Amino acid sequence: MSKCCLSGFKWEGQPIGSEGKLAGVDTYVTGSNKKAAVMIVHDLFGWTWSNARLLADHYAEEADVTVYLPDFYQGEVVTEDMVLNPKMRESFDLQAFLRKHGKDVSFPQISACAKALKHELGFQRTGAVGFCWGGWAVFRLGATGMSDRLHGGLVPVTHCTQVLLENVFVDCISTAHPSLLTKEEVDAVGVPVQILAPEHDPQLTLELKEHCNRVIPSLNLAYDYQYFPQLAHGFATKCDMKNEVQRRGLERAKNAAVGWFFSQLH
Repeated sequence: MSKCCLSGFKWEGQPIGSEGKLAGVDTYVTGSNKKAAVMIVHDLFGWTWSNARLLADHYAEEADVTVYLPDFYQGEVVTEDMVLNPKMRESFDLQAFLRKHGKDVSFPQISACAKALKHELGFQRTGAVGFCWGGWAVFRLGATGMSDRLHGGLVPVTHCTQVLLENVFVDCISTAHPSLLTKEEVDAVGVPVQILAPEHDPQLTLELKEHCNRVIPSLNLAYDYQYFPQLAHGFATKCDMKNEVQRRGLERAKNAAVGWFFSQLH
């Protein structure tokens, strides 16, 4: 990940949901469906980022789901001022932040929240969507079984590998411009997948795009890959609403995710 993950634009609008708890974690909640839920795994700006909350409101209303946006940074907040202040972005120690909130540290809490949707709250169908930092996590939530691809020498069979593959926590996943995603995580997925892929993305590289488009169809899963020409990493959560190309890309991405969750969860 790079400092581009910290740049972008704050949108106008007032979120309409409320704050509560999910598996003991502070969470933004919006929507009223009792059978279908979607969990958002946020980007670097976390659960308080108003853009993420506005997206959650749209998903809840338009896909007819209850949306949960938990805090996966244990109370640490990357402030919205970072978007507007280049000096703050430059001085922010991104690598230290990522080490503190690494995969092995964060995934147990992420999976506990996903599990709670069905096992504690009683939802019948659940999905997860991840943006930027959250992209790798939704693939792990959708991993299933012990994959021959991983046993075939790509990854040592370790305790960490077992954690990655132990269970399916959700019925489908979606991601826009995922960061930190590995080929092995793609190989291990076992639920329907949607990928919203911008043309310019140092994290979702051309090589990784091609890997996804080669491997996921071979897994006999529902797969929706959508390509967004002219757009760059972060467009689905931080685009410039005054830029027509970016705004239309955001609208298309939002509508795609809404349609995906409506079709997979109802």
